[in-house]
This record gives sequence, C-alpha cells and structure tokens, in this order.
Amino acid sequence: ATYNQMRQITKEFRTQAMTLYVQSLGRENELLLNEIKRIIEGFPQENDEGFDAEPGYAAFKHYHNLREKRLNLEAEQSIHFLSEERVEGDTNDPEEHELLKLGPRFIYNDPKTASRRRITELATLKRKIEVRFFEKKVSPGRPVEQFIAELDVLLQKLHDTPGNPRKLRNISNQNNTYDNLVSAIESSQSQDINSRIIIKKKKNYGRLIKRLKYKLHLKNIVLQKSDKNKVFHLGKLDDYHKKSEEYMDKTKAYKCLGTEDPFPDLIRRTNKYLLDLRLAKWITQKQYEKLCINPNEVELAHLYYLPKAHKPGTPLRPIISGLKHPTIKISKFLDELLRPLFDKMAAKTTVNSGFELVKQLQQWSSINIRQETLFCTIDVTDLYTMVPQTEGVLSLKKMLDHIKLKQIGGLKIETIIRLSRFVMKNNYFSYNSHFYHQVRGGAMGSPLTLTVANCYMFFYERQIVNQISNSGGLYFRYIDDIFIVINWPSRHLFKQIDRWNHFDENIKLSENIGSTADFLDLHIENQDGQLFTTIFQKPSYEPYYMPFNSVHPLHMKKNIIFTMFLRTIRYCSNFQAYLNEREKLRMALLLNKYPNRIIDEQFNCVLSKFNINQSLDINNYNSIRQKIIETFIKDRIPVDYGKTIFVHFTYCSNKTSVIWSGRLIATAGHCTTRRTTRTAVIQFNVKWSVGHCTTRRTTRTAVIPLSYSLSLFFYV
Repeated sequence: ATYNQMRQITKEFRTQAMTLYVQSLGRENELLLNEIKRIIEGFPQENDEGFDAEPGYAAFKHYHNLREKRLNLEAEQSIHFLSEERVEGDTNDPEEHELLKLGPRFIYNDPKTASRRRITELATLKRKIEVRFFEKKVSPGRPVEQFIAELDVLLQKLHDTPGNPRKLRNISNQNNTYDNLVSAIESSQSQDINSRIIIKKKKNYGRLIKRLKYKLHLKNIVLQKSDKNKVFHLGKLDDYHKKSEEYMDKTKAYKCLGTEDPFPDLIRRTNKYLLDLRLAKWITQKQYEKLCINPNEVELAHLYYLPKAHKPGTPLRPIISGLKHPTIKISKFLDELLRPLFDKMAAKTTVNSGFELVKQLQQWSSINIRQETLFCTIDVTDLYTMVPQTEGVLSLKKMLDHIKLKQIGGLKIETIIRLSRFVMKNNYFSYNSHFYHQVRGGAMGSPLTLTVANCYMFFYERQIVNQISNSGGLYFRYIDDIFIVINWPSRHLFKQIDRWNHFDENIKLSENIGSTADFLDLHIENQDGQLFTTIFQKPSYEPYYMPFNSVHPLHMKKNIIFTMFLRTIRYCSNFQAYLNEREKLRMALLLNKYPNRIIDEQFNCVLSKFNINQSLDINNYNSIRQKIIETFIKDRIPVDYGKTIFVHFTYCSNKTSVIWSGRLIATAGHCTTRRTTRTAVIQFNVKWSVGHCTTRRTTRTAVIPLSYSLSLFFYV
C-alpha cells in the first residue's frame, strides 16, 4: 500500500509538472509566433535602393517554418506523455511491437547474462565431477581445480569477445531473402515501401522487455503463450480471473485455503513420510536420500493458465507449475518406473504422433475402407481434473496386477501405491495471492498425473476397444483424444457413444463424426472409398517458427526445417497435397527470416537421409513416400549417466566458434578432446594414485582409473 501511494504521488507530480510545462511552452510559442509574424510583415519583399531582399526573406521564412515545426513537435511530445493513456502505459511503440512479433521462442544475444551465470554453472560442473570421484573413494585433487580455473578463463574471454563481424555480415546477407519477400508482398498490395518503419539493428532488448512488462502490468494485460500454436496471446487479467473462477466452480477440484500457507507443513510431512518408509524398510537408504527434500531447494507450486485460442470463447487450460514442489522428486521417480510399463501394456491402442496413425490407417484402409466408412474423433472433457484421486491410484494397482509384477526397481507394489497416493493427495499451489489444495484429479504439470490418467482411461476403454475391434474398426487414443474409424451407420455410432458416456460418471465424451476428421496434426478424408491425408492446421494457426535471428545454435534451426519437411512427405497422400504443404512451409520459414539456401539444403538433406538421389515428381512421389514411411529410423542409444556428465552453460553467439572448432581444451590428468557437431566433448582418462604410485603388486597402494565423458552443452 505504501509503494502504491508513492507511485500515485509520483504520477500526480509528473502530471502537474507536465501540465505547467505545456502551458508555459504554449505561451512562449504564442509570443514568438507573434513577434516573428510582425518581423515578416515588415520585412521588404521588393528591391529597395538596390538591395536584393528576396533571398533574405526566403531564408528567414524557411527558418521560421522550421522553428514553428520544432516548437509544435515539443508541444506534441509533452502532450504525448501527459495524456492518460500514455501515462498508464502504451504498447504501440514500434520497437515493442517488433519485439512481440518475434514471438515467445525468440532469444536475444546476452553475453552479460551468460557471464553472470558462469560462476554458478562452473560450481555445478565441479560438484558433479567431484561426486564421480568420491563414488570411487578418490580425492579430486588439484587437476580438477586447474581444469575449472582454465575453463573459467576461457568462458570469460568468450563473454568479453564481440561477435565475429564476418559472421554478422553473412547473417545479414542471408536475411536478404526475407527482406525481398516482404518487399514483394508489400508491393503486390500497393503499399509504400518507404513508409516501412526501419528498426535499428542494435537494440537494448533487456530495456525493451522491462518497459513492456511494466506497461502490461499497469494495463492489467496478460501476455501468455497460447495452448497449441505457442504464439503470444494478449488477454485481460480480469477475464483470466473470471474464467478461473468458472473453471474451479465447474470442476470442484480445488479447495481454497485462503491466506494460510501450507508449504512449511508440506515439507515436514513429506520428509517424515519418507523417513517412516525408510525406518519400516519399505525403501532403501539410497532411495530415501534420493527422494528426501532440502527445505532451501523447494518452493510451492503456482497455477497459471494457457489460453486455448483455437476454441470458441478462448477457454483456459490450467497448468500447475511445480518444478520445485516438495513432491516432485517422488512424482518423477514413480513416473520413470511406471510409464514404460504402461506404454508397453497399451501399445496396441495408443498413438503418440500423427505419423503412427498414418501407418495404421494405410494398413487398415487397404482392405477395409468403403464409401460409407466413418471417421470419429472424441474428446474427453477435463480428463486430468475429473479423474478421482483414489480410483486413479487404484488403476495403477490394476495395471501392475494386469502385467503380473510384484516388484519394480526394488520396490514392492504396496510401496509404489503408498507413494502414488501421497503425491496425488498433496497437490498444493498458490494463485492470485491465495493458497489452494487440489482435492480431485491430478496436477497438470506433475509427471505422475499423466500416467495415472492414462491408466484410468485404459481400463475405462476396455469394453469400447473390444466392441470396435470385433466390428473390424480401428480405435486409438492419445491421452484425452480418441480416434475411431469404422464401417457403421452414423446413427448407430451416435447411439453407441451415448451409451459409452454412461460407463463412468467422471468421463464425459464429446464426439465429431463424418467422412473427414482432424486428429492431432493429421487431416483425414474418405474420398469415395480412397484414403486421403494431409497436414491439419487449426483455424488459429500462425506461421510461426523459431526466428532465424534468434540466438539459438544453428543445428536447432536446421532440425526444424528437416523435421517439418519430413512430416510433409509422410502426411501428404498425393503429390498435389505435398506441393501445397511444401510451399506453405517454405513461405512460413521465409517469414521467420530463414534463408532460402538453408531451406533448400535441408529439403535435399531429407531425401539424402533416405538414400534418395532423385527429385520428387508426380510419377515417383507415391513410391518414394512409401519408402520413407517404411524406413525404420534407429532409436537413440540411451545415455549411460554412470559414465557421462552433462553440464549446461548459458549459450551466446560468441560460443559458436569454440563449439565448431573443438578448441575447448583443459587438462586434468590426461585429457583428450574430440569434436562432435556443435558439442565439445572432453574425454577424461584420469589416473589418480592413492599414496605412492607404483606398478609393483607388492605394495598396498592402488591406482584407480576413471574414465568419464564430460559433455558441455550450451543452452538458451
């Protein structure tokens, strides 16, 4: 309240001062204007006694016009800051608008932040290396200290080094493609190119962001990423609060605790619960140390909403951000144990991408598709919050009984159920200066919640899956979205869905039936008994990808082009659809400032990846597409975290040269460096001696070899 009062006093003082300034400026302008007019009127306009007055008159008149223009400009600027809208905060600043247009994925180059985080990141690196040595009961010694010191010097030089001018010129030349595209679009729309606002290349993005946040705060505007297409969405704070209250009233899943903070008690109860399990020998000492929490390293979760801009009325999706919540360690631990089991159990009725559905539809439609074949998509309403907590935990027990397991990862089934119940029953969070307890469903943001919801749906849908399979149809589900293709009359299908809606009072289904369907990012049509597929884009779709001028490593930007073009070939069932989607993709990439050269390079890279040496045309498209669909892409080799240490450093453009050249050299014992794509990997083959080092077997001292791969990744 005191700060608000201070701000109000400052605002009133500024307003009164500017009012007096405008009044004095207006009076001064009036006096000067009258004086200059009197001078001009009395100034001779014809030659008098051989004196040429015309040039002097013209010059003085020009001076007067410029002075009048300057005074008017000063007055306009004063009124600009005096007006109520400007004082409260205006977001129409050209630079701020340009920054918002870059979208939520844009990251600006900030070596200062990277330098500021360096100390903490190096401390983390040192701690991880020391932990590995301590596991071998060996002291790290001076070489590790020397390595950290040398790496610190190297990173410090990088942060102080300006960007490569040649590289900046290359990026500028690459962006000419985008500028040419914009010029062509503007000229085709008969717009004046000269009227475009030219933004300086050098911008203080940090100041822009602070100014924009301040203005949005004063206006009570929420700037948030949208739910699906991840572009910026502007909404009013009052609307968010209103929709939040409506959602809480509808689901009855949250209990308001007022201003009573449950956080201290939650920390105490979590550690006590884990200690009781340890004393009862339900968990091992190693598991206890892994799951117990440090009060200084945790914080209460908070609720925020993602607007569903693709749906009428822009409903909100609640997300409980609990990355440091007291139960997050238990939730992650259980999810790592249970999710692989569920994925294996439900492999025949679940899909994780549109590509998996394309392969299943191709196989099914080659035999079963007819002109009357129907596609049906079903959405489960508010799945995460509607699943009862007790029944959700029991569904985990049913899954473990179904696959006939008595132990997982050294834990008994009863221990897993106890821990799962504790996580589900202790979802606390803050929102709008109040504290809440989730009494129904799971937190959308907790890893275990997804597995619980999937298990609950798996046993709910058993009868539906059997009914569809016995009728020769296909049934697949992705979390709360269901896809069915079947040769039933539409009336019969509607009747069955209505019957399914009565299986469980917590599950409410809303269907969409027809000869066309949109599921995930796949559009499907039944064209007179022929299957047609292409890419589906929601009505609120924006052609937005990570901007090319964002300070991300180049391989990330290339991967976007590669992945999106590969999806285009996989999804488009005929050549014409492929051409349309390819050019849409190219246009979207150009609008995000991707150079045409890199776009074509990645398009060709996709074909070469599958050993295709010819360009796609109408004659060979189907055969090449089928080859790409059937080609098995090798799974990534899992990382052995017992031998590999990952340490992340904040990325800035100056680090690129080091990553590419592989010159990241620091010695700790015997250190060798090998270069990989954009990642400096330092292989340590360190021999540490205890006592006196000798090769004779008669001594009791031992030489312990340690071999660790230290991967240094730069993150944004």
